[in-house]
Amino acid sequence: MGDRQARRNYSDRLEDALSAMLGRAGVTRDLSQVLAYAVGKDVVSYEEITEIIRDDPEEVVFLAFEWRLLLPISTTKSSSWEDRLLLLKHGELYEIPNIIHYLLQDSLDTGKWQPEKGILTLFKELEDPDYKQIPGLVRDIFQEALNRRITADKVKIICFQLGLGNRIDGLIAGLKAAGIISPRLRSVPEVNREGSPIYELNPSVVSGLSP
Repeated sequence: MGDRQARRNYSDRLEDALSAMLGRAGVTRDLSQVLAYAVGKDVVSYEEITEIIRDDPEEVVFLAFEWRLLLPISTTKSSSWEDRLLLLKHGELYEIPNIIHYLLQDSLDTGKWQPEKGILTLFKELEDPDYKQIPGLVRDIFQEALNRRITADKVKIICFQLGLGNRIDGLIAGLKAAGIISPRLRSVPEVNREGSPIYELNPSVVSGLSP
Protein backbone atom coordinates (compact mmCIF):
# COMPACT_ATOMS: atom_id res chain seq x y z
CA MET A 1 0.00 0.00 0.00
CA GLY A 2 2.85 2.36 0.89
CA ASP A 3 4.66 1.80 -2.42
CA ARG A 4 1.45 2.32 -4.39
CA GLN A 5 0.74 5.57 -2.54
CA ALA A 6 4.30 6.75 -3.11
CA ARG A 7 4.00 6.10 -6.86
CA ARG A 8 0.72 7.99 -6.91
CA ASN A 9 2.33 10.96 -5.12
CA TYR A 10 5.16 11.03 -7.65
CA SER A 11 2.70 10.89 -10.53
CA ASP A 12 0.65 13.72 -8.99
CA ARG A 13 3.74 15.90 -8.71
CA LEU A 14 4.65 15.22 -12.31
CA GLU A 15 1.10 16.04 -13.38
CA ASP A 16 1.38 19.38 -11.57
CA ALA A 17 4.61 20.11 -13.44
CA LEU A 18 3.30 19.07 -16.86
CA SER A 19 0.06 20.99 -16.36
CA ALA A 20 2.07 24.22 -16.36
CA MET A 21 2.86 23.45 -20.02
CA LEU A 22 -0.04 21.35 -21.20
CA GLY A 23 -2.92 22.51 -19.01
CA ARG A 24 -5.08 20.45 -16.70
CA ALA A 25 -6.69 17.66 -18.69
CA GLY A 26 -7.24 13.94 -18.57
CA VAL A 27 -4.55 13.35 -21.18
CA THR A 28 -2.04 15.26 -19.02
CA ARG A 29 -2.84 12.96 -16.13
CA ASP A 30 -2.44 9.91 -18.36
CA LEU A 31 0.83 11.21 -19.78
CA SER A 32 2.21 11.84 -16.30
CA GLN A 33 1.52 8.21 -15.37
CA VAL A 34 3.33 6.95 -18.46
CA LEU A 35 6.34 9.23 -17.94
CA ALA A 36 6.56 8.49 -14.21
CA TYR A 37 6.83 4.83 -15.17
CA ALA A 38 9.18 5.37 -18.13
CA VAL A 39 11.67 7.67 -16.43
CA GLY A 40 13.14 4.78 -14.47
CA LYS A 41 13.62 2.79 -17.68
CA ASP A 42 14.60 5.45 -20.28
CA VAL A 43 12.76 3.37 -22.91
CA VAL A 44 9.10 2.38 -22.84
CA SER A 45 7.24 0.06 -25.20
CA TYR A 46 3.84 0.54 -26.78
CA GLU A 47 2.67 -2.55 -24.91
CA GLU A 48 3.67 -1.01 -21.58
CA ILE A 49 1.87 2.23 -22.43
CA THR A 50 -1.31 0.34 -23.29
CA GLU A 51 -1.09 -1.49 -19.97
CA ILE A 52 -0.91 1.85 -18.14
CA ILE A 53 -3.43 3.70 -20.33
CA ARG A 54 -6.06 1.37 -21.71
CA ASP A 55 -8.37 4.15 -22.92
CA ASP A 56 -6.94 5.96 -25.98
CA PRO A 57 -3.19 5.44 -25.45
CA GLU A 58 -2.62 6.85 -28.95
CA GLU A 59 -3.50 10.35 -27.75
CA VAL A 60 -0.90 10.07 -25.01
CA VAL A 61 1.82 8.96 -27.43
CA PHE A 62 0.96 11.71 -29.91
CA LEU A 63 1.12 14.36 -27.18
CA ALA A 64 4.41 13.02 -25.83
CA PHE A 65 5.94 13.10 -29.32
CA GLU A 66 4.55 16.55 -30.13
CA TRP A 67 6.27 17.94 -27.04
CA ARG A 68 9.40 15.81 -27.60
CA LEU A 69 8.97 14.10 -24.24
CA LEU A 70 9.16 10.70 -25.90
CA LEU A 71 10.80 9.94 -29.24
CA PRO A 72 10.16 6.82 -31.35
CA ILE A 73 13.29 4.74 -31.71
CA SER A 74 12.22 3.74 -35.24
CA THR A 75 13.52 6.18 -37.86
CA THR A 76 13.25 6.63 -41.61
CA LYS A 77 16.87 7.71 -41.96
CA SER A 78 18.66 9.64 -39.20
CA SER A 79 18.12 10.13 -35.48
CA SER A 80 16.82 13.69 -35.99
CA TRP A 81 13.31 14.28 -34.68
CA GLU A 82 11.83 14.84 -38.12
CA ASP A 83 13.03 11.38 -39.19
CA ARG A 84 11.52 9.59 -36.18
CA LEU A 85 8.80 7.23 -37.34
CA LEU A 86 5.78 7.47 -35.05
CA LEU A 87 4.11 4.08 -35.15
CA LEU A 88 1.35 3.06 -32.77
CA LYS A 89 1.58 -0.69 -32.63
CA HIS A 90 2.99 -3.54 -30.61
CA GLY A 91 6.74 -3.86 -30.79
CA GLU A 92 7.38 -0.11 -30.99
CA LEU A 93 9.75 1.51 -28.51
CA TYR A 94 9.98 5.15 -27.38
CA GLU A 95 12.91 6.79 -25.64
CA ILE A 96 13.21 9.77 -23.30
CA PRO A 97 15.64 12.48 -24.52
CA ASN A 98 18.54 13.05 -22.16
CA ILE A 99 17.47 16.49 -20.93
CA ILE A 100 13.86 15.35 -20.46
CA HIS A 101 15.08 12.59 -18.16
CA TYR A 102 16.59 15.25 -15.87
CA LEU A 103 13.48 17.41 -16.00
CA LEU A 104 11.23 14.48 -15.18
CA GLN A 105 13.34 13.35 -12.26
CA ASP A 106 13.29 16.84 -10.80
CA SER A 107 9.53 17.19 -11.38
CA LEU A 108 8.84 13.91 -9.56
CA ASP A 109 10.50 15.44 -6.49
CA THR A 110 9.37 19.06 -6.71
CA GLY A 111 6.15 19.15 -8.75
CA LYS A 112 7.71 21.91 -10.88
CA TRP A 113 8.99 22.08 -14.46
CA GLN A 114 12.38 23.80 -14.22
CA PRO A 115 14.25 23.74 -17.55
CA GLU A 116 17.13 25.94 -16.48
CA LYS A 117 17.81 23.77 -13.44
CA GLY A 118 17.69 20.64 -15.59
CA ILE A 119 20.05 22.08 -18.20
CA LEU A 120 22.50 23.22 -15.53
CA THR A 121 22.44 19.84 -13.79
CA LEU A 122 22.90 17.88 -17.01
CA PHE A 123 25.84 19.88 -18.33
CA LYS A 124 27.47 19.99 -14.91
CA GLU A 125 27.31 16.20 -14.73
CA LEU A 126 28.75 16.08 -18.25
CA GLU A 127 31.63 18.17 -16.85
CA ASP A 128 31.17 20.84 -19.47
CA PRO A 129 33.66 23.63 -18.62
CA ASP A 130 31.03 26.29 -19.34
CA TYR A 131 28.06 24.52 -17.76
CA LYS A 132 26.97 27.63 -15.83
CA GLN A 133 26.46 29.48 -19.13
CA ILE A 134 24.49 26.78 -20.94
CA PRO A 135 21.05 27.74 -19.52
CA GLY A 136 21.63 31.31 -20.68
CA LEU A 137 22.78 30.05 -24.08
CA VAL A 138 19.60 28.01 -24.50
CA ARG A 139 17.47 30.94 -23.35
CA ASP A 140 19.12 33.28 -25.87
CA ILE A 141 18.70 30.71 -28.64
CA PHE A 142 15.00 30.44 -27.82
CA GLN A 143 14.57 34.21 -27.82
CA GLU A 144 16.20 34.48 -31.25
CA ALA A 145 14.28 31.52 -32.69
CA LEU A 146 11.24 31.86 -34.93
CA ASN A 147 8.55 29.22 -34.42
CA ARG A 148 11.11 27.29 -32.35
CA ARG A 149 13.55 27.16 -35.27
CA ILE A 150 16.93 28.81 -35.53
CA THR A 151 19.80 28.80 -38.00
CA ALA A 152 23.28 27.61 -37.16
CA ASP A 153 24.58 31.08 -38.07
CA LYS A 154 22.42 32.68 -35.37
CA VAL A 155 23.56 30.10 -32.84
CA LYS A 156 27.16 30.99 -33.70
CA ILE A 157 26.48 34.69 -33.17
CA ILE A 158 24.94 33.98 -29.77
CA CYS A 159 27.94 31.84 -28.80
CA PHE A 160 30.31 34.67 -29.70
CA GLN A 161 28.22 37.15 -27.72
CA LEU A 162 28.51 34.92 -24.66
CA GLY A 163 32.25 34.47 -25.09
CA LEU A 164 31.86 30.89 -26.27
CA GLY A 165 33.00 31.41 -29.82
CA ASN A 166 35.87 28.95 -29.49
CA ARG A 167 33.48 26.08 -28.69
CA ILE A 168 30.68 26.48 -31.22
CA ASP A 169 30.83 23.04 -32.83
CA GLY A 170 31.18 21.26 -29.50
CA LEU A 171 28.31 23.20 -27.94
CA ILE A 172 25.98 22.51 -30.87
CA ALA A 173 26.89 18.82 -30.67
CA GLY A 174 26.21 18.87 -26.93
CA LEU A 175 22.82 20.53 -27.36
CA LYS A 176 21.86 17.92 -29.97
CA ALA A 177 23.01 15.02 -27.79
CA ALA A 178 21.07 16.46 -24.86
CA GLY A 179 17.85 16.55 -26.87
CA ILE A 180 17.56 20.33 -26.69
CA ILE A 181 17.88 20.92 -30.45
CA SER A 182 17.64 18.72 -33.53
CA PRO A 183 18.69 19.42 -37.14
CA ARG A 184 15.99 19.79 -39.76
CA LEU A 185 17.79 17.83 -42.45
CA ARG A 186 14.89 17.60 -44.88
CA SER A 187 14.13 21.34 -44.99
CA VAL A 188 16.29 21.85 -48.10
CA PRO A 189 14.42 24.90 -49.51
CA GLU A 190 14.47 26.55 -46.08
CA VAL A 191 18.17 25.80 -45.62
CA ASN A 192 18.96 27.13 -49.09
CA ARG A 193 17.00 30.30 -48.37
CA GLU A 194 18.78 30.87 -45.06
CA GLY A 195 22.15 29.70 -46.32
CA SER A 196 22.68 27.85 -43.06
CA PRO A 197 21.63 24.62 -41.33
CA ILE A 198 18.44 24.90 -39.28
CA TYR A 199 17.71 23.48 -35.85
CA GLU A 200 14.40 22.77 -34.15
CA LEU A 201 14.12 23.48 -30.43
CA ASN A 202 12.56 21.06 -27.99
CA PRO A 203 9.28 22.72 -26.92
CA SER A 204 9.32 21.03 -23.52
CA VAL A 205 12.74 22.48 -22.76
CA VAL A 206 12.11 26.06 -23.86
CA SER A 207 8.70 26.13 -22.17
CA GLY A 208 9.14 27.81 -18.82
CA LEU A 209 12.53 29.40 -19.50
CA SER A 210 12.81 32.75 -17.76
CA PRO A 211 12.85 35.85 -20.03
